[in-house]
Amino acid sequence: MHFALQKTLELLLIIGLGLLLQRKIAKENLKGIKILILSVALPAVIFVALLKIELKGSLLVFPILALSYNLIMLLATKYFLGATLNHDDDAKKRTLMMLLPSLAPGLSCFPFLVVYLGEDSLALAALADVGNKIFGLILLYMLAMHWYQQRTLKTQKNATNNKLRSLLLSLINEPINIVIIVGLILLGFGLDMNALPGFLQNTILSVKVLMTPLVLLFIGMAVRIKFKEFGFIFSLLVRRAGITFCLSSFFAYLFPGLGAALILLLVVFPQSACSFWPYAHMSAVSSMEHKDGRLQFTFDNDFAVNILACSLPFSTILIISILSFKEVFVSPSMLLTFGLGMVVFSFVPFVITKFKKSKFIKRTEELSVFTNLNPDSTPQKEE
Repeated sequence: MHFALQKTLELLLIIGLGLLLQRKIAKENLKGIKILILSVALPAVIFVALLKIELKGSLLVFPILALSYNLIMLLATKYFLGATLNHDDDAKKRTLMMLLPSLAPGLSCFPFLVVYLGEDSLALAALADVGNKIFGLILLYMLAMHWYQQRTLKTQKNATNNKLRSLLLSLINEPINIVIIVGLILLGFGLDMNALPGFLQNTILSVKVLMTPLVLLFIGMAVRIKFKEFGFIFSLLVRRAGITFCLSSFFAYLFPGLGAALILLLVVFPQSACSFWPYAHMSAVSSMEHKDGRLQFTFDNDFAVNILACSLPFSTILIISILSFKEVFVSPSMLLTFGLGMVVFSFVPFVITKFKKSKFIKRTEELSVFTNLNPDSTPQKEE
């Protein structure tokens, strides 16, 4: 059996075990597993990976590229991704602008980078995630508060500044960011894993082993898709993935000297699932609006939950597929072809719905004209 296919089946089997555990694990209990992943297992993996790379000033390009992707997708969501929404559905449009440009690589990307591309690629992805976190934690919060202040007569300047300071502190105090900072400091002094005491090395390496199975089990246990808006959300995620493929193709054409591993990193990292941080910002805004007695809200939180529920399994399957057939996805022309094809495909349900609606309206108008021309044909009520 092909190595990539074997690895994919192993990963899917662990996700399947997570699905079987759904009945025994309450949804509320998943928070503890998520904290264990993001605060213990993932930092250990990133720390080991960081200490294996050679520190260069050119590595700053990775967080800059990630932040650039976030900003480009923010504009794409405003003018293109939300094109199939009703023009008067502003709450959903703002919700999409918060969620679709954000990335959560910790749960949907990093474990597979380790398995398929190795720890060097994971270290570069961890550096890129710094730019993504600046966007998700700070810029999106500022955007959410800007929309909230536009829609209310009250000014929440002091509260906003306090919240922003708390977000900056959480950015610094987050275990993953602490690990990245410590790892970069050690690299700056020319130190690696061998410079650490033996007991500390063994502890970090033992915790590191937990990463992949924990994340895969979490994905299986967390998937609880609501089917009310599944078709529409699925088309949005396909369109998001298609635009991302086109952007990856552009960067691959722009830097023709990149190796296969770097191209795959450019392809896989931005295909990560939507982040939970924007949902936290939207929930905070909704709480303030409840206190204000508002009847119309800035964001549609139920719609946001449905997107998050669909995004994680969608990105997981997509990333596994890309890495399983990596020879295909290192070609810029193939990336562009896949991207354009997915964008076109995502509009098919919208076009079909529009066609049926216009056909129904036309038939209704024809029937109305026929009724006006033949008033006697209208059934009369018996006395």
